[in-house]
Amino acid sequence: MSDIAHIGVVGGGAWGTALACLARRAGRRTTLWSRDPAVSAAIAAGRANPVYLPGLALDAGIEAAADLSALEACDAVLLVCPAQAVRAVAARLAGRAPIVICAKGIEASTGLLMPEVLAAVLPGRPVAMLSGPSFAEETVRGLPTAVSIATDDPALGGPLAAALAGGAFRPYWTHDVLGVALGGAIKNVLAIAAGVVEGRGLGHNAAAALVTRGFAEMARLGQAMGAELETLTGLSGLGDLVLTCHGPLSRNRSLGVALGRGETLAHHLAGRRQVVEGEATAPAVLARAARHGVEMPICAAVDAILHRGANVDDAIRALLARPLRREGQ
Repeated sequence: MSDIAHIGVVGGGAWGTALACLARRAGRRTTLWSRDPAVSAAIAAGRANPVYLPGLALDAGIEAAADLSALEACDAVLLVCPAQAVRAVAARLAGRAPIVICAKGIEASTGLLMPEVLAAVLPGRPVAMLSGPSFAEETVRGLPTAVSIATDDPALGGPLAAALAGGAFRPYWTHDVLGVALGGAIKNVLAIAAGVVEGRGLGHNAAAALVTRGFAEMARLGQAMGAELETLTGLSGLGDLVLTCHGPLSRNRSLGVALGRGETLAHHLAGRRQVVEGEATAPAVLARAARHGVEMPICAAVDAILHRGANVDDAIRALLARPLRREGQ
C-alpha cells in the first residue's frame, strides 16, 4: 500500500481524540467525526476536548467533519467507538479505505469479536485492529506508548504503523488479528476483577495472583481459538492486561474498585458518558469459552457479580475454594 497521507477518525471520545493528535504529529492530514458536533467543533477550533480530555491542549490542524461522508476520501479510517456500537457505525462507512478498529470488546448480541463484526457488515473491506496498553491522557501528553496493529494484509501493517508513529508513540504490527482482538476484550473483564481485589483490600499478593491467573485464562481461550501465544504475551495481551489491572485511569478497574467497596453496578454507571466495556463483554467471553470447552473462573466470577446477583465475598470464597491443580492448567 502507498503512503497514508489522510487519516479519518470516527469518534470524538478520549481515545479517538488522542489518535487524531497522533496522526497530526506524524504529519498526516486528519479529519475527525464525532456524533456530538460540539465536540468536533471544540477539537478543531479550540484545540481542546473539554468533555473527554479536560485541561489538555490538543494538536492544531485536526479538521472537523460534519458528516461521515467526509471520510470517504481518506486513505485509512480509524473506527474509535464503543464496541457495542461498532456494527451500527461501520454500516454507515462508505468508501474503500482500510478500516482500523480501535474498539476493545465482544459484541454482546452475537458473541462476535470486532474484526468478525466488520467482516459481516463490510465484507471485502480491508480491516486492521489497533490495541495495546494506552491511556488516552498519557498519549496526548506525549508520554511513551507502544501498541499493536494487526492485519492479515502483509502490505498494510507497515504503512499504518508509519502513519501514526512519531515521537514517543511506537506501533508494532502483526498478522494475528484474532489474538489482538481477543486480548483487548478479555483484559477489560479481568480488570474489573483486579479492581474488586483493590476495593476489597485483599492486598498485593492477591493482585499479583489475579493478573497471573487471569492471563492464564486469556491464554487458554486464545490458544483454543487459534490465537498465537506470542501475541497474547505481547502488547495487546499481557501488556494491556497489566496496564488496565493496575492503572488508575482504567474505567474497568474503577468499576471493580467500586463493586469491591460495596457500590452497586447501576449506581456506579449512572450518569457516566464513557462506556465500561468489560461489563457487556463478560458474558460474551464466557459464551465463547463454553463453545471451546475452556474454563475461565475469574471471568465467570466477574459475570456473576455483574449480572447474576452474586455477592462479592461469596464469589471470592468460591474462587479460593476451587480444587488445587498443577500450574499451567
